[in-house]
Amino acid sequence: MKTKDVRPAKVRLAVSVGESVRIVRELQGLTQSELARRTKIPQSTISAIESDTINLGVERAKTLARILQCHPAVLVFPGWDVTKSSAA
Repeated sequence: MKTKDVRPAKVRLAVSVGESVRIVRELQGLTQSELARRTKIPQSTISAIESDTINLGVERAKTLARILQCHPAVLVFPGWDVTKSSAA
């Protein structure tokens, strides 16, 4: 398959930061309690992150991403469109 034959996936729905954490956690087959045990982040905090009650934060994103085997940006910027120009 040639690169020109590849089309980017269409965005189907918007996902919040908390939803992205939950989705990746579930894809890894982990409960909130198991993730809490592995990350040393209280289960109540993980629940609050997943319900978008509190902000994820950079350090927690790095800790969660390490256990969830993904890049922190996957959790922090779930709807990021790299094709659009940014202010940076």
